[in-house]
Amino acid sequence: ISTKKRNMRIVRFTSSKYQAQYGWVHEGDLGVIEGDIFGEFRRLETEIQLEKARLLAPVLPGKIICVARNYIEHARERNVEVPETPMIFLKPPSAVIAHEDAIQIPPQSARVEHEAELAIIIAKAGRWIDTEKARQYIYGYTIANDVTARDLQLNESQWTRAKGFDTFCPLGPWIETELDVTDLLITCRVNGELRQMASTKEMIFPVTQLVTFISNIMTLYPGDVILTGTPAGVGPLEKGDNVEITIEGIGSLSNMVK
Repeated sequence: ISTKKRNMRIVRFTSSKYQAQYGWVHEGDLGVIEGDIFGEFRRLETEIQLEKARLLAPVLPGKIICVARNYIEHARERNVEVPETPMIFLKPPSAVIAHEDAIQIPPQSARVEHEAELAIIIAKAGRWIDTEKARQYIYGYTIANDVTARDLQLNESQWTRAKGFDTFCPLGPWIETELDVTDLLITCRVNGELRQMASTKEMIFPVTQLVTFISNIMTLYPGDVILTGTPAGVGPLEKGDNVEITIEGIGSLSNMVK
C-alpha cells in the first residue's frame, strides 16, 4: 500500500522477526512500514499482534525542545511569573526512553518529579514558519514525561543537569498523525493516584505558536520533538513507583521508577 501521512498510529518496535522497525497499528495488530515515515513509504499488511511486540520510543529526535511554564497553574504552584513569551530549554536525545522502560533516579538528586506533557513531532525542515502554516510542519503527537531533578533545578540557574539525565524523557507509546489538540484531557497518575489533570486548551501558548516561535530561533528538522509544557500537580517519584500519563486521543505512557 503506497501512502503519505494520513490518520495513522505509528510505532517503532522490535519483535521475534524484526529489529528496530517502524510500523503502523490497526485494531490491536501491527504492520511493517517500509521507507521513510517522513517521506515516501509503504504500509504492509498487519501481521503481528501488538501485545507480542516491544514498543520503542516512537521517534529518535535530533533535538528535544521543551517549553517551561506553559500552564498558568503550574507557574503559580512553582511560585514563578507567567512568561510573556515562551520559555524554552533543551533535553538531550540520550534522555529518551520508551513506553514501559524504567526511569532511573540518579544518585545526584534527592527529589525527582514527573511532568506530564503533550509532545509535537516535526514533519519537515522549517525556519521562520508562519503560524498559519505551522500545522503543515507537524507530523503528529505523542506523550512525554519531562522528568526533572527538582532539587538540582532549584539550586542551579541552568536546567541542563536537572532535565538531562539518561531516562528523563519517556516518549510514547506511538505517534498519532491526525489529532485536534485544542482541548485534550491530560492526566498523570502515580501508583493509580491522580496527580495531574488539565486540558490542552489551558496552554498559554498553543502548539502552532510554539512551532513558529521556536523556528524563529532554530531550524526544525523531521523527527525533532517539542514538549509543550506541563500542567499543575507535579510531584515526586520514588523507587518502585509506576507513573502513567494519559492524553485523550493518544493513549497512555507508562514507566516504572528504579
